[in-house]
Amino acid sequence: MLKQLFIKPALLALGMAAFASHALAIELPSALVDAEWLSNHLENDDLVVLDVRSGIDNGGDRSTFEQSHIPGSLYSSYTNDGWREKRGDVAGLLPPEDKLKRLIGGLGIGNDDTVVIVPAGTGATDFGSAARIYWTFKVLGHDDVAVLNGGFNGWKEQGYEVANGSPASREMTVFDVDFRQELIATLEEVEAARNTQTQLVDARPSDYFTGETTSPAVRSAGTIPGATSLPHNSLMQNRDSAFYLDTQNLQVRINEAQLNSNTQTVAFCNTGHWAATDWFVLSEVAGFDNVSMYDGSMAEWTLSDSRPVQTAKRGLARVIEFFN
Repeated sequence: MLKQLFIKPALLALGMAAFASHALAIELPSALVDAEWLSNHLENDDLVVLDVRSGIDNGGDRSTFEQSHIPGSLYSSYTNDGWREKRGDVAGLLPPEDKLKRLIGGLGIGNDDTVVIVPAGTGATDFGSAARIYWTFKVLGHDDVAVLNGGFNGWKEQGYEVANGSPASREMTVFDVDFRQELIATLEEVEAARNTQTQLVDARPSDYFTGETTSPAVRSAGTIPGATSLPHNSLMQNRDSAFYLDTQNLQVRINEAQLNSNTQTVAFCNTGHWAATDWFVLSEVAGFDNVSMYDGSMAEWTLSDSRPVQTAKRGLARVIEFFN
């Protein structure tokens, strides 16, 4: 009898501890979180705040981060730390699994962590940095990830606490990968998509889409024939010196582009950066069923004269070569 009386309180304590642990577990409200939600969860040990500021849109660097950042956050430069790589003449490609495993595990991020990615919040292109790293985590099979809307600028402008000094330190860990190939569109799949009902969505500003402007990373002006324009910058709004995803008007933009949420969709741009914003919006916010991103984008597409491009002025270019 005494033994039973001793065991029952112990079991009750264990049960209460398990309940408390479960109660403290992080449940992301969506792929896009706001500053208030993040502030309310900063003390959770399973939350990793990953600041990815870089020189894009004058977002800053490590020294800028050390001057002011969200308390407890890690830092990894989007442009300098290996989140993308150049292979041959194509920039912006997804690095091999082993490199990404070392990068993420080296930051101390494990498979049980919930990651909130923080852009600078200084421009539309800057938001693509967070969207691209979000996509990378998803490709690697990690679902507990979100983006802070408004980035660090939004956090600061709303009056939330900031810290200074070096990034938070976490012990190096193993990050296991469950690779999702279906989130990546290959060159061959994009070529085949032109003969199917697949929606090709060009995320570049409209002057790139029409061929008036050309990126140095791309050999020819124009877009992939049959593509639809959904400029990444049209999905953002500047509010109180910070750039936010314009969630209230996203559906309007999508409807204007006449995109169908039930149709297979591929987002692309010049080097797979702006396209990450379109992929994020269509797949993670608007709830499209089947969206992938072509990380090679126009940089890879235009490497060969056998692949056609289309401009607003000239119509189809190089179609003869394509069919020859």
